[in-house]
Formats: sequence, structure tokens, C-alpha cells
Amino acid sequence: MKLIATIDGEVREVTITEEDGVLRADIEGREYKLDASKPESNVYLFKHGNSVHEFSVIRRKDGTFLVSDAEGEGIIGVSDPRKLGGPGAAGAAADGVAEIVTQMPGKVVRIIAKEGDEVVSGDGVIVVEAMKMQNEMKSPKDGAVKKILKQEGETVNAGDVLVVIE
Repeated sequence: MKLIATIDGEVREVTITEEDGVLRADIEGREYKLDASKPESNVYLFKHGNSVHEFSVIRRKDGTFLVSDAEGEGIIGVSDPRKLGGPGAAGAAADGVAEIVTQMPGKVVRIIAKEGDEVVSGDGVIVVEAMKMQNEMKSPKDGAVKKILKQEGETVNAGDVLVVIE
């Protein structure tokens, strides 16, 4: 999956892949092989070689992330170049149909909402486990759950549409 990361105002292209439990991050030609885990909410551990790096990640109201470690903190914006409008594009769909799409391969571990349920922007709808971390995917808008395309226990690929909200 290719992403555009804006780190303290500097734009970088990042490609993330996962194979045999190993996360590979290519940042502008430099490749990192990582073992990733999420020991608690908002805390991520990345093992690279003999080093372990711990990061605290907090999503801000503007859609960016406050990321901190032992050396300091910074603001990171992440956008998918396949989606027009960048990180704030979900709000653009407020009057139309919105799709909840998985960013990494994984497995659906829980479906929170049912077809026909009314949801508010930010409500949890479905939970996907990827790389030993569970990610609750939230509704990008107020609306009704029109269609749930995947079932609990089903394997999903990056870019798969999981839920449609209208």
C-alpha cells in the first residue's frame, strides 16, 4: 500500500507491505523490516534488528496524528494517493455514499453495526485484525449502514471495501 506522509511539513512517499508476519516499510528508497505490535491502546512497538522503538500515537481532531517517542514528538498526516482529497476526503462524502476500506491485509474479527443501523461519524462499525493489531474502523459520516460486504472470520486484502454507509 502506497501512502503519502507529511511529517512536520515535509512530504514523503511510503510503501508498506506485509509478508509472512514481517512488515516492510519503504520510505523514499530506504527499506525497513519491522515486527510490529500494539501492547496497549495508542502504543505501538516496532522491532528493527536488535532495536525496539516505542511510539505513542494520538489521532487529532483534524485527522493528523501526534506521534511521540523517547526522542520527541511530531505531527504526521497520512493520505492515500488513490483517494481524491487526501486525509479529509471522508467529509466530502457527507451527502453521498461512503465506503469503509481496509488499508492492510487482515481478518474481520468483529462486526459492530448491522445493515440498516443508523451511525454517527466516528461510530465503530467493523474491527479488522492486521499484523497482530485490532483496528476498529469507524464511520466517516452520519448515515445508515447500507451494506456489509465481509463477514466475521473472513480474510480481507488491502483496498477491500468492507462496509457501505449512505
